[in-house]
Amino acid sequence: MGAVRNLCRAYRELLIVRNAGKSNIVEDYYKSEDYEPLLKRLPELHARPDGFILVGEFGGDVVACGMTHRIGPNTCEIKRVFVSDAARGHGVAVALCRAAMEQAAKDGYARMVLDTMRELPEAIALYRKLGFTECAPFYDPDPKYTHQIHFFGRDI
Repeated sequence: MGAVRNLCRAYRELLIVRNAGKSNIVEDYYKSEDYEPLLKRLPELHARPDGFILVGEFGGDVVACGMTHRIGPNTCEIKRVFVSDAARGHGVAVALCRAAMEQAAKDGYARMVLDTMRELPEAIALYRKLGFTECAPFYDPDPKYTHQIHFFGRDI
């Protein structure tokens, strides 16, 4: 679980860099004082049978993660999809997301949703490549950030 937590820390750092000089969305959504306690709760938040945590390996190292949890009777959300710099461009994210969709379908979900930030164009391109299309928000985002958040969904 340590490798997954480290990947989540790197994800938060990437968001800070990408949002530099912009709104405080990262601090509002991933508050510094709350982030480590959140990371400790990942196994609980994404526990079976309602969710799961996947890791991706490259060169024998854990270099990617993604996790799901139930948000409705037939819908799950995929969260915290992140691939380390060393593994980008090798298809790890595609493989991880496809494995997540397959497992979610086996678990009885019919739909997968996600959100991502405008500042992550490579993530937006990945989700579109995988057949996700923009959808209505599945939670009530802070109105000051709605222009920064993209919501996607697809049937699985």
